[in-house]
Amino acid sequence: MSVTLPRILALETSCDETAVAIVEGARVLASEISSQVPLHRPYGGVVPELASRNHVINVAPLVRQALATANCDISQIDAFAATSGPGLSSSLLIGNTVAKALAVTTRRPYLGINHMEGHLLSPFLSAAVDPCPCVGLIVSGGHTMLIRMDEVGSYTLLGRTRDDAAGEAFDKVGKMLELPYPGGPEIDKLAASGDPKAYDFPRSMLHSGDFAFSFSGLKTSVLYQLPELREKAPAQEWLPDICASFQEAVIDVLVAKALKALAATSMNCLAVSGGVACNSRLREALRDRCADAGHRLLLPSAALTTDNAAMIGYVASLRFARGLQSELTEDIDPNLTLA
Repeated sequence: MSVTLPRILALETSCDETAVAIVEGARVLASEISSQVPLHRPYGGVVPELASRNHVINVAPLVRQALATANCDISQIDAFAATSGPGLSSSLLIGNTVAKALAVTTRRPYLGINHMEGHLLSPFLSAAVDPCPCVGLIVSGGHTMLIRMDEVGSYTLLGRTRDDAAGEAFDKVGKMLELPYPGGPEIDKLAASGDPKAYDFPRSMLHSGDFAFSFSGLKTSVLYQLPELREKAPAQEWLPDICASFQEAVIDVLVAKALKALAATSMNCLAVSGGVACNSRLREALRDRCADAGHRLLLPSAALTTDNAAMIGYVASLRFARGLQSELTEDIDPNLTLA
């Protein structure tokens, strides 16, 4: 006998991406995303007021598009969900308010979802497998952390960055190198033709004995290298090498700490998520090291690495299936933690 899963409409507006999705468990019926990257590129980063203003413009058309893609009516939605934190408060309010309004109008439940929990569980959504105990490596523009997950809802923080997140370091170094925003994907492309051993950049906290990260020193090391390089040769001669060397330094630390966390927790599954999880060299290094160690590796599809509403809907469906929902009076929390 087939089981009818709840149909969830979810919204994600924690930063600069406006996203709406409709899911039934791990089945994504629609996933619509409006990127604001071109709007923020001239400023070299996200401008909160600009982001929230465009969420207001984009959210209603995206809801209509998601319903059309899923071929369903708003009355066929069983619950509404939205990211409640962490993120930019002015952005979070848009999706949060719309989801609550739809819940009230249709007399359906509302669920506020932690953005980081969405990332943590996105590899399971991508692989269409049930969540299992694992070590989660969440690596994005705003966060770099290792999480022990014993089951859905039971999370222990193993370690996090003490300064810049890995994705933030990529973007800041990209800005130093005068690459288009966001810098992460641009560095990944240039590094493909560079020598990762050309520059000996520091691997901060690699042997710290804990699971904390630090990338500010690496960023500063790149900055100090640039004046001499710019004096000696045109950028096209050294840019691929410095991108490859910087990228390799970040990846060496991420991979080593993740493998040590697996050993320390006696877990055999590593679930990697967040925007930096789409970095080609990181994925290659993780596949090689996990294969050598006999660990199971779960990586999200490219569409689920960036901010998206499908992962929010997936977490909401897991919670809804357990009879959980949120109060309409629940507020957003820009500093919401996972563990």
